[in-house]
Amino acid sequence: MISTQDWADTRLIWDYHQMGHAPQPCSVAIGLGSHDLGVADAAVDLYRRGMAPLLVFTGATSPTTRERMPRGEAVHYRERALELGVPSSAVLVEPRARNTGENISFCRELLREAGIDVSSVLLISKPYEERRAYATARKLWPEVEIVSASSPMTLDEYIDTIGDARLVIDMLVGALQRLLVYPKQGFMISQHVPDNVTEAYERLCRQGFTSRLLRDTASQARSQTRR
Repeated sequence: MISTQDWADTRLIWDYHQMGHAPQPCSVAIGLGSHDLGVADAAVDLYRRGMAPLLVFTGATSPTTRERMPRGEAVHYRERALELGVPSSAVLVEPRARNTGENISFCRELLREAGIDVSSVLLISKPYEERRAYATARKLWPEVEIVSASSPMTLDEYIDTIGDARLVIDMLVGALQRLLVYPKQGFMISQHVPDNVTEAYERLCRQGFTSRLLRDTASQARSQTRR
C-alpha cells in the first residue's frame, strides 16, 4: 500500500533529482546506459534540435539489462538512434562502462582519443538520475560545462513507462542515498539536500522503500540526514 504521504514524499524527491537545466548547444551529447531506451530517444530529439553534433552512448550490461539488451546498453542505444534516422557517423559507442563514474571517465577517454575538442557536455540520463549524473561529471570532468537533460515527463508518466510504482519509488530513494554517501567516497561532488527532501527520504526508508539501497552504506546515509 502506497499512502498519500508516500506519494507526497516521492514527488518531492522526484523534483529534487531533476536539475531543471534548459537544453543548450554543447560540444557533444552523452547518453548514459540503463534499462530505459527513453534515454536514447531523448538524445535523438536533442540531436535533431541541433543541441549537439555528436552522440555518444555509454554502457555495458547489468543484471537488469542483460536479457533486454544482450549486446550491451550502448549498442542498443546506438541501434535505436539509427532506427530513428541519426547517421552512423554522428554516433559513437563506449561499451565498457558499468557505473556512472565509468560512463563519464570512459567517454572522456574515448573523445580524447578521437581528437574531439569538448568544452561542454549535454548529459542525458533517466529523469531521476539527472542530479546524480551531474554531480558525478562535475567531479570527474570539472573543466567542461555540464548540462543535464532527460526525457521531459511527469512522475506519473514515468511510472506508466516502468509499470511498477513501488519499484520507481525504490529507485528514487536509492538515487538519493547515493547523493548522500558518494561525495565522501570521492565519486561525486557534494550538493545541498534540503531538509524537507532528507525528511522525505527518511520516511520512505522507514516505509520499506529500500530495495535499491546500498546495504553497507544505508546506515551511513541515514546518519547523514540527521546532522
